[in-house]
Amino acid sequence: MTSAAATSRDPSETLFATPSVVADRRADGSIVLKSTVPLRESARCIGDWLEHWARETPDRIFLADRASVDAPWDTVTYKDALKKVRAAAAWILVQGLNAQRPLVILSDNSVDHALFALATQHVGVPSASISPAYSLMSRDFDKLGSMITLLSPGAIYISSTKPFAAALAAIAPLHSATIVSGDADDDNAISFRAVASTSETPGVAKAFAAIRPDTIAKFLFTSGSTGTPKAVINTQRMLTSSQQAKAQTWSFLDHISDLVILDWLPWSHTFGANHNFNLVLRNGGTLYVDGGKPAPGLFATSLANLRSVMPTVYFNVPRGFDMLIAALRGDDELRRRFFGEVKFAFYAGAALPQNLWDALEALSIQTIGRALPMVSAWGSTETSPLATDCHFQAKRSGNIGVPIPGTELKLVPSGDKLEVRVRGPNVTPGYWKAPELTAQAFDAEGFYLIGDAVTFADPARPELGLFFNGRVAEDFKLNSGTWVNVGHLRVAGIAALAPLAQDIVVSGHGGDEVRFLVFPNIAACRAHAGLPDSADVKDVIGNDKVRAGIAQGLAKLKAQGGNSSGHATRALLLAEPASVDGGEITDKGYINQRAVLTRRAGAVAVLDDDASAEWIGSTQ
Repeated sequence: MTSAAATSRDPSETLFATPSVVADRRADGSIVLKSTVPLRESARCIGDWLEHWARETPDRIFLADRASVDAPWDTVTYKDALKKVRAAAAWILVQGLNAQRPLVILSDNSVDHALFALATQHVGVPSASISPAYSLMSRDFDKLGSMITLLSPGAIYISSTKPFAAALAAIAPLHSATIVSGDADDDNAISFRAVASTSETPGVAKAFAAIRPDTIAKFLFTSGSTGTPKAVINTQRMLTSSQQAKAQTWSFLDHISDLVILDWLPWSHTFGANHNFNLVLRNGGTLYVDGGKPAPGLFATSLANLRSVMPTVYFNVPRGFDMLIAALRGDDELRRRFFGEVKFAFYAGAALPQNLWDALEALSIQTIGRALPMVSAWGSTETSPLATDCHFQAKRSGNIGVPIPGTELKLVPSGDKLEVRVRGPNVTPGYWKAPELTAQAFDAEGFYLIGDAVTFADPARPELGLFFNGRVAEDFKLNSGTWVNVGHLRVAGIAALAPLAQDIVVSGHGGDEVRFLVFPNIAACRAHAGLPDSADVKDVIGNDKVRAGIAQGLAKLKAQGGNSSGHATRALLLAEPASVDGGEITDKGYINQRAVLTRRAGAVAVLDDDASAEWIGSTQ
């Protein structure tokens, strides 16, 4: 057994605790990593946090949202939030909601969404936030229907009945839930305003006192790349232990009195809900709900909100950082405020391409004379989500950090990779009403089989962190016997094809060469080609300048990649965006490689057709 601790402080020493890790190297070749720092006692339930801050800082703003960038922020203090939560909880008890009849929320993030979810959890009833994409972007509502059937909800919340009318009609035969609307003018639903005005009853305090760490707090659905999405059980212990570990790694949280977060990340996903929302609630901060997101036509809202509210920590996914960098370059005032007021940036959801890391670092140095710290973490819905945390300034992008206090990682040799498994109080007990899937998800020692691979930054110094090394099941061999590291190549490909590629799917299984299916960044492609915003997608991806730019990117990657597994010889630009119904994309915008390759077998065939004129080859 070897033990190591970081020997020197980085510029972020006032923000984070020093990583300290022990590595137990077993005779079978596996390695068990864990923090040498014990996990301190965590809260009984997340409702204890709300009760605490309503007493200690009753008038502090807890939540805020607004209907548009021109509207003022609608705010709720901790005192008022607790009052509404207790009132809504009384309604929930009268309705007889429980784990077998939970609350389902179909809408985007909002103050009402948060208060309703907190109300159920306050009396030991689970909530289940389902990505609005399943209601608003789906054509057949099959996956939404399967989730409703699994949960048998007692109540369903929507922001307004009109946009959800088709989805509600499709699932109507599948449930007997009461429909609750955030719009007080909806005639065919109970208004949340009425729910939150219910008279509190003694049963609320009694039910709150009965909550235990094993009580189910929520169900969160996995992305569902194939078949029906799985409902991951999230207990109170998972949520509170995860935030306790976060507080022990982000040591500045113990000293800050004005934590402010501006965030769009969906509460239907563990990153936005369990990491970001609970970070605010646990530490008595203020959360401004960003109604935008990193997508064409919507990021302008995020920028307007950022000009209104500068956060303590800036959270986003790689696509969001790509769009932010472009905005900062064109706005001197926003750039000065951002780098001057944000303590550090946090990326997750997918690996951040190195070119974006470099660009943000360069802008920061140019603006304030030092690099803005950039950190990350790693985990999944099943680990709530923290399993590792990069609570130090890494030398380059992709470092996912070290195990958090209380959590163990088991690294198991798998071919030329190290498969990583997770065990700790933050790990789910299983999947709702799916005992067989639950049994398959854990090894004999109780480690969760997450399916990812990692590699050490330095095998001799585990405190320097781990790098995500792709999904174990995604990698494949070429006919030459050479392994293709899909995760690494995808990130390198996006960087080489920047800014024309929004995302990449790697193909070439069983062939002689690697090929790319490319989801283009249409806005960037239009700009590159000098085309108007109204230009049709097919005309954009067929434009000679765009195709030449992709070819140059392939050549650049080849020059960097070396052997046949390190670059792609062909790329095909896809006109159709990633499909929600097809399981190709999550609500974070992350592409599921296997689902795309399965659904777009025809596109793969085009890449493999030597006679086709559709694919683009390298210029070299």
